[in-house]
Amino acid sequence: MCIFAVTILLCMNKAKEIQNFLYSQYFTDGLRITFGTIIPALVFSWFGNLQLGITVSLGAMVVGLSDTPGPPSHRRNGMLICTAAVLISALITNLVNGIPWLLTLVIILLSFFFSMFAVYGARASSVGTLGILIMVLNIDAADHTSLDVIVHIAYILAGCIWYMLLSLSLYQVRPYRQAQQELAESIHNVADYIRIKARFYDTKSDTEKNYRDLIEQQIVVSEHQDNVRDQLFRSKKIIKDTTKIGRLLILIFTDVVDLFEQSMATHYDYNSIREQFGATGILQHFNLTIQRISNELDHLAYQVNANKRPRALYNFKTDLERIRTAIDKVEKTHQINTLALKKVLINIRSLIQRINNIYGYFEMEPKNSFKKEEPDHSRFVEHKEIDLKQLRENLTLKSTLFRHAVRMAAVMGIGYLLSLAINVGNHSYWILLTIMVILKPGFSLTKQRNFQRLIGTIIGGIGGALILILVKDETSLFILLLLFMVATYSLIRINYIVSVMFMTPYILIMFSFLDMNTLSILRERIIDTLIGSGLAFFSNYVVLPNWESTQVHGTMRKLLIANYNYIAQALKIIAGQSLSVTDYKLARKEVYITTANMASAFQRMITEPKSKQKDAKEVNKFVVFNHILSSYSVTLLNNVMGADNASLTGEHVRVIRKTLFLLAQTIRLFEPEDEEDEFKEIERSTPSDLDNNNIDSEESRLITEQLHFLNRIVIDLNKTCERLMNQLQPENVNSP
Repeated sequence: MCIFAVTILLCMNKAKEIQNFLYSQYFTDGLRITFGTIIPALVFSWFGNLQLGITVSLGAMVVGLSDTPGPPSHRRNGMLICTAAVLISALITNLVNGIPWLLTLVIILLSFFFSMFAVYGARASSVGTLGILIMVLNIDAADHTSLDVIVHIAYILAGCIWYMLLSLSLYQVRPYRQAQQELAESIHNVADYIRIKARFYDTKSDTEKNYRDLIEQQIVVSEHQDNVRDQLFRSKKIIKDTTKIGRLLILIFTDVVDLFEQSMATHYDYNSIREQFGATGILQHFNLTIQRISNELDHLAYQVNANKRPRALYNFKTDLERIRTAIDKVEKTHQINTLALKKVLINIRSLIQRINNIYGYFEMEPKNSFKKEEPDHSRFVEHKEIDLKQLRENLTLKSTLFRHAVRMAAVMGIGYLLSLAINVGNHSYWILLTIMVILKPGFSLTKQRNFQRLIGTIIGGIGGALILILVKDETSLFILLLLFMVATYSLIRINYIVSVMFMTPYILIMFSFLDMNTLSILRERIIDTLIGSGLAFFSNYVVLPNWESTQVHGTMRKLLIANYNYIAQALKIIAGQSLSVTDYKLARKEVYITTANMASAFQRMITEPKSKQKDAKEVNKFVVFNHILSSYSVTLLNNVMGADNASLTGEHVRVIRKTLFLLAQTIRLFEPEDEEDEFKEIERSTPSDLDNNNIDSEESRLITEQLHFLNRIVIDLNKTCERLMNQLQPENVNSP
């Protein structure tokens, strides 16, 4: 009976996951790109010219792939720039077709030029990649006369315009939908983060593994919160909207970010808590309640995504009462100081209150929903402009992106010459296509994408061949083609290996409609993929290799500065200075982003060859210490902001100044002469006017204890950084 119940529960969870995916932005994007791509082909096929329809569909597809979520103006500008890049790339490539030496030169120059687009961010990088894609797909095209080339370009332009009109029209119909979907995804990520936190209260779980998983999940949370900020705070329509929906999205997101911070504030010395309270059984209550909080957030995210009026899943009053009773029992039975558990309970209660607040927003009238102090939203997004100076600054071997662009240009040129030398078939451009997709700025990303492309192509190829052998009905094949297209474009941003598994049969079915020998094409595709992946992978070793260990120190320094500025907020409060909501939240945001960047850099570092992983153990210690420092800083700041002024003493000022001084010294280990004045200015700007305040309350003792622990963590960080810098040889200092 229990097994039956568990099976039903698992099926229900899977069904909800599928439903959530169908409501998600990924599936919506997949449907939009598929519809925009397939319609031109169907229309021209109806008039008896499928080949022209495929050309128009090509223009629609590339612009569709550049149409990633973001503010409406960014999406529109991105599609316009993508259209221009695609037309220029197709025109130049078609003009030099038939002249191998000139075409090789064009491939090298365009590959370098479009790869440098990455200087201006992810959207620009995507546009650059699509410029290379169009170049590859137009290599050795049949059209050679000037008129043929112009007509060909015109049909591609028609496809680009068609997709832009489709996408922008859909936005006008549902202007808030993308922001709503991205917000739901962000809430899901926070739920997963909190679920990992719950494992710290499971005495059987591995604390070290929990830390690693927590740091990895923080990367995901940070990325999606940045995406939501872009969509909400860059959209004038949402910021200035006086109706309920636009303002509601901003308010929910603000509370979700605060809730995420509060979840970080539940960080304590978990090993110590397990030793003290593991035998009492009380930690199971914490584990269960925190897991229920994560389930509640998942439930909320699903309802936001489905555009339903949210209703709470749990009533947490019984959970809170059960934990409070258990704490009282531990105090009486075991005579243990339970202050740490009480603080965790307070944080859990705060998480629940924030969730209840979010549910409450849906019951309010718009005019009553936004009375609390709001930060200046425009300061939370990075304002980037297309500046040629930024491009010039990256034209140096010290730039990771420049080295990648040179590597891409060289390998694409070699790949094309190899395709001429090895006659695999009529689609040798797949070698260049594989190189373009696999080759990334860092070794670890290239290695990962290489594996995904190979496995996805082989499994998808076998599946596609079986489908074509077993299914002969053209209507059935067309339905499968549509399903594979939707799956390919839906999963391309979240699960590349599965996306490729669907992409290969989709391509094979498409070629079968053109009366081509699909089994021969499959063999050719696999061989070309193997050649391209081999070239891309080994180029990371020989063509201007870029190892993470040579870049990581700059990322470490930025994280230390962010933590310094965040802890300095607590010093300002203790010293009696006013603290604006915007300044505090900006400092907090910077900690989250730099922590995620550091964790991501370390993950890339440990996937590189062992011989290139310099000081990996020390960097790992740095990552863990910084995670603990950030978490304790959040806890400290929450306690300081909620403390009575009488509980803040001169001792607190002295300890936090001592901590900040040591943190500044640690930062200067990386660049001794930089930032010194800035750090001294922060220390000078906080007068010690609490020196005679020596209140000895429980709250004051807790803040003192937290400050001393923070100081110990910074001492450990300083020692770790000193060892790293001492091991750094002079020849590595100036290495790119």
